[in-house]
Amino acid sequence: MFISVVIFVVVCFCGVSAQDYRCPQRTGFFPDPEQCDLYYVCSKGHAEPKLCPDGLVFEDTDPNHERCDIPANIDCGDRQALQQAKPSKGCPRANGYYRHDNPLACDKFYNCVNGIPHELPCPPGLIYDDVRSTCAWPHEGHRKDCSKPKKDVLDDGFICPDGPVPGPNGRPLPHPTFAHPDDCQKFYICRNGIQPQKGSCSVGTVYNEDTFTCDDPDNVPGCEKYYEGRKV
Repeated sequence: MFISVVIFVVVCFCGVSAQDYRCPQRTGFFPDPEQCDLYYVCSKGHAEPKLCPDGLVFEDTDPNHERCDIPANIDCGDRQALQQAKPSKGCPRANGYYRHDNPLACDKFYNCVNGIPHELPCPPGLIYDDVRSTCAWPHEGHRKDCSKPKKDVLDDGFICPDGPVPGPNGRPLPHPTFAHPDDCQKFYICRNGIQPQKGSCSVGTVYNEDTFTCDDPDNVPGCEKYYEGRKV
């Protein structure tokens, strides 16, 4: 999951003088040498300073395009200075993606737009990685406080076990399944290895935990007589 925000409408920054800035070309959009969210609009060799919306920085790869984006998508290099932040509740800066203010809500984050936070969820099993401004698997992220994702528990007490589950070919299953302890026809599905759901084989078959599929009862030890005496 990759998040990208591109803003083409920018606000004028009238508090910066462009007297000392020399346009590299007569026309185009060029970065400030020190401040990553500050850039200049050059027209006939005259430079007008502008600021990206708070929380976004200037994308300087093409002088013919005026573009601001989230810092995770742009390499500012030595241009590390930024405008003064305009924080609000849930938003360290007015725009961008930020971790949830509840430290236990690792699977949620805020999309801040003009200082207003919009809560968004990560897909099941993923956590928000604020270094890359995207959702990631816990072992691939940069948050030590969220090494273990939150797990749901079904009404019968089933919870997805920790660790990868290898399939018949030895590769980890993205959505592993598990046998029901008391019913040969039923099984559990762990979406992304963490979100449990109940499953059931079609009538006449039972779950085979060796092949992770529904199978003929004769192929599953202990379930050979499952349908004897049952109304199907």
